Amino acid sequence: MNGASSSLRAAFSHCVQQVRNYDYHHYLCLLELPPKMRKAAFALRAFNVETSRAMDIASDPKIGLMRLVWWKEAIDKIYANKLIEHPTAQALASVVSENKISKGWLKRSVEARINDANRDVTDIPENTDELENYAEDTVSTLLYMTLQAGGIRSTAADHAASHIGKASGLLLLLKALPYHASCNRHFSYIPAKVAANHGLLVKEGGRSEIRLDSREGLCNAVFDMASVANVHLLKARELAGTVPNEARPVLLQAVPAQVLLDSLSRVHFDVFDPRLARGVLAEAQGKKNLEEKTRKKKKDFI
Repeated sequence: MNGASSSLRAAFSHCVQQVRNYDYHHYLCLLELPPKMRKAAFALRAFNVETSRAMDIASDPKIGLMRLVWWKEAIDKIYANKLIEHPTAQALASVVSENKISKGWLKRSVEARINDANRDVTDIPENTDELENYAEDTVSTLLYMTLQAGGIRSTAADHAASHIGKASGLLLLLKALPYHASCNRHFSYIPAKVAANHGLLVKEGGRSEIRLDSREGLCNAVFDMASVANVHLLKARELAGTVPNEARPVLLQAVPAQVLLDSLSRVHFDVFDPRLARGVLAEAQGKKNLEEKTRKKKKDFI
């Protein structure tokens, strides 16, 4: 039993370290949660680190896709009470067992990433709604499961979590546009309607392509998408007064989204501005600055 307990402690320690290393601003937010919810949230966020980075760290897209499929199968094994030799999976299994986390939300998250990985680079979403749905499936679900782990059943909290997840997901896609450009996956994350409105959509050979002939056009497109994220954050804030007190620490995860939105605004929505890469979400900027900004934004939110 002691060996099992020690192994589980090591698994949760691994999860905390993964979130701290790869999602530092959310790491700061999770520290504000009550112990039981914090434990679940770190396992869920570590799972998100694994699945969100799967395609980026793979030398071959097929390997990244195989990793995502492995996680999809791991979820089935977790719910079948089968042992998996992976620290994040072990911590997740413990959280699922203790809190009766809905399998559907975990599956939705990884399946959304698999579908995105399978998407052809020329398959451009028609409108922002498609990216909002992707953000809901990959980010909002994490908040739903964290609320569930805290035994919180609140329609208002779920609605707020939905808006926060959509805002966060959209803003992270915007921040990652330069990275996707370097991987030749760049403009599949700018909807065709938004691109067309700013002269970025070109049709050749019966296929649509998004080009960067105009930096101003890209900034305007990013502004349009960031404005959608801002509306979600405003709606979440409007719901704050109706959210149960015990749910409010979970919704502090709006803070990193707001900080990123503010960072985009400061560089006039130019995602290629080098200051954004060095900005408040970057480790190189210094953790004290991050913590100070998190504390300040926390007061501004709920």
